[in-house]
Amino acid sequence: MVMKRIGRRLRLAVIGGGEGSFIGPVHRMAARLDGHYDIVASALSSDPGRAHQGGIDLGIAPERAYGSWQALIAAESRRSAADDRLDVVAVMTPNDSHFDICMATLDAGFHIVCDKPLTTDLASSRALAARASQVQAEFCVTYCYSGYPMVRQARDMVRAGALGTIRQVHLQYVQGNLAEPGSATGWRMQAPRAGGSLVLLDIGTHAFHLGSYVTGLDIDTLCADLGATLPGGVVDDYVGTLMRYSNGARGSLWVTNAAAGSEHGLGFRIHGDLGGLEWQQEEPNRLVHRRVGEFDEVLTRRPGKQMSPGAQRSTRVAVGHPEGYLEAFANLYSEFAEVVAGRIAGQRQAVDADLFPGIEDGVKGLAFVAAAVESAQTARWVSVPRA
Repeated sequence: MVMKRIGRRLRLAVIGGGEGSFIGPVHRMAARLDGHYDIVASALSSDPGRAHQGGIDLGIAPERAYGSWQALIAAESRRSAADDRLDVVAVMTPNDSHFDICMATLDAGFHIVCDKPLTTDLASSRALAARASQVQAEFCVTYCYSGYPMVRQARDMVRAGALGTIRQVHLQYVQGNLAEPGSATGWRMQAPRAGGSLVLLDIGTHAFHLGSYVTGLDIDTLCADLGATLPGGVVDDYVGTLMRYSNGARGSLWVTNAAAGSEHGLGFRIHGDLGGLEWQQEEPNRLVHRRVGEFDEVLTRRPGKQMSPGAQRSTRVAVGHPEGYLEAFANLYSEFAEVVAGRIAGQRQAVDADLFPGIEDGVKGLAFVAAAVESAQTARWVSVPRA
């Protein structure tokens, strides 16, 4: 893996992701994997007692294991550099709290890693982006699948013209967890907390971002079918979308978390006039390259000069040793550390054309959601707002 030395380890606070959370441990492992962060403060739960004890259990000093995110921001903002002041705050709370926490964090002068979605609606995401720009804060939104080496290989190949002009983009994210009996519990089943459309905000924006990341294309217009397929469903668990891209390409998106028997099912098929690329996250180290009039070629994650720059940067271990979800997630944290360290040193520079997703990607995700909801409600093609 090609990663610059960043001088010193960055001081990180984590908000949310306490006991019972899936994504909290993922964030913490990703932050620690490459040794760029020390987790020095926390507010792990909305319950003050659990939040405090959870921080202590993680090895955080008792005085920095806060009972609420408000207490964390207030106390940590008063620290000086000589007093172990924070560099970065990572937010992994329910969707409806992201805006308030991130806005307070920006006002306190910290850089941010935020779990997707950025917020729950387009207007608030734009307001957050404007504030981040105003205070010159670095911001990463964890669309983590962009951290896989073979996704970055695909992106570099598209940019190099290996597919020619992109003509079709087909995206899938097909889970079955909500189809399992007793699975429909927790805050995600509460529409106001999830942000209105569970399937769009929980996993739909992941699929959308993956297509945009690899192709570099924006969607101009779309037509969406959105709703619940489970009997008596109280949240959206399905979206099917037809899309027209800015260069004239056509596309489709099929996302559900209620396809009985499915595991994860994230992938893309992207075709140009010279050929296509296919990637499935359940076999993340393989990328299929199909070319007109030639045999298919299966590219594997093989460290060395034959990999593209983005893929080389993102892989850690020798050929034959698989890498996966945690390493992909960690790539975002490590690249973000490099950029934050540069900002602190007064030398803000892009990391390989900004490999990690930033706040603009978060806004684009909410623009896609807004257009899909409007289309489903009106049964019409609608324009996707620009970020």
